[in-house]
Amino acid sequence: MRNATDVFSEWALGGKDEGMEKNHADAVSEMLTHLTYGIGTSFTFIDAGCGNGWAVRKIKDHPLCEKAIGVDGAEDMIRKANAIDAVGNYFYSDLMKWIPEEKVDFIHSMEVMYYFENPGELIDHMKLNWLKPGGKMIMGVDFYQEHERSHTWPTDLGTHMTLLSEKNWISLFNDHGFSHIENFRANVQDNFPGTLVISGVLDSI
Repeated sequence: MRNATDVFSEWALGGKDEGMEKNHADAVSEMLTHLTYGIGTSFTFIDAGCGNGWAVRKIKDHPLCEKAIGVDGAEDMIRKANAIDAVGNYFYSDLMKWIPEEKVDFIHSMEVMYYFENPGELIDHMKLNWLKPGGKMIMGVDFYQEHERSHTWPTDLGTHMTLLSEKNWISLFNDHGFSHIENFRANVQDNFPGTLVISGVLDSI
């Protein structure tokens, strides 16, 4: 099985990142709206698995966004992010090893969590090192148990993916210290059950 970060570096070099942005734009717009709904003060933000940085650039347009950071394990994705946005805050690193200088209010992750053999370990790492107590995390995945057409993706791409159900993902958030957990499907279409979105607020550590 190939490392997912190698696959995505190849995609960046081949321009496939632009297709990812287009295909995920509607779901991410819904996620960012949900994440920032009712916010009345300035906030800081990390996009975990930011790719070419498009969601970071999108949230930077929010009038209350104080700082937005992108981190990704695919080196060529980060090179592309820096080429597009030279003044942005983008970091090339293994998500499980990277720690920001300061904890943030919001974490966003789209199509990343299931590439880890134990997504709960990544959630714990983010909880302990990235997110302020009372901060909010939101994640979106298209690869999940109820989306049957996605089940061939690990074979198609030749990379590991952890297949969980909607209930499993909700339990992971609950078991790892999050409350006020919400779940919904974004960008639902006739031939697509939608991006599974889970969000939660971090209880005090």
